[in-house]
Amino acid sequence: MDLARLAGLNPSGVICEIMNDDGTMARVPHLQEFAKKHALKIITVKDLIAYRIKKESLVRRVAVTKLPTAYGDEFTAILYANDIDRQNHVALVKGAISPDDEVLVRVHSECLTGDVFGSLRCDCGEQLHNAMNMIAREGKGIILYMRQEGRGIGLEGKLKAYELQDKGKDTVEANLALGFKADLRDYGVGAQILRDLGVRKIRLLTNNPKKIIGLEGYGLTVVKRLPIEMHPHPKNINYLKIKKAKLGHLLEKV
Repeated sequence: MDLARLAGLNPSGVICEIMNDDGTMARVPHLQEFAKKHALKIITVKDLIAYRIKKESLVRRVAVTKLPTAYGDEFTAILYANDIDRQNHVALVKGAISPDDEVLVRVHSECLTGDVFGSLRCDCGEQLHNAMNMIAREGKGIILYMRQEGRGIGLEGKLKAYELQDKGKDTVEANLALGFKADLRDYGVGAQILRDLGVRKIRLLTNNPKKIIGLEGYGLTVVKRLPIEMHPHPKNINYLKIKKAKLGHLLEKV
């Protein structure tokens, strides 16, 4: 239906399945071969979503309220909904934002265990609270809180990954063993929220260079990366070492 609408036609369609000779459903690699053989055009749903995020506004504000906090005093909390996966995300905004500003931004993926329960298996809660205080000292900035628990695998997947880590796997090996990629997060919706807030230039609080690539792919300019590295301790040192070695995080204290 999206393809029909993008072509200026009535948004309706028919779905059918292409089967392999052995009766199994054809996956993308098989379909690419089929398309090449028969000179057909092909696009994945992932490609279509990425295109729409770049070309259309798929987020909308649901609620706006003042939020006094223990970290960084008062923020304006703006709840967003999006039309891709129906998830809600929250922007904590301090100060007036204009397109010419080089805005201090922390894009933070939800971590129930670390942010709420103070888990020592990660450094997420410390990073979040430190970022809020840094923005408060600046007097202007945004915490973008994305509902992407466990690097995108969800709370159930994350706790199952913890079980595997208890048995000796590292954080990346555990995700792969469960059938997930090492990192499933997507920053397209987050970029749209930032643009809706008037942001065009960012000073990004992150240790993860992939966030820079993810945001700049959607029309934002990261003018500077600012580290937000916490002091490691015995409960999370191995986790941080794996993030540095296997996920490319820029960590100097491990």
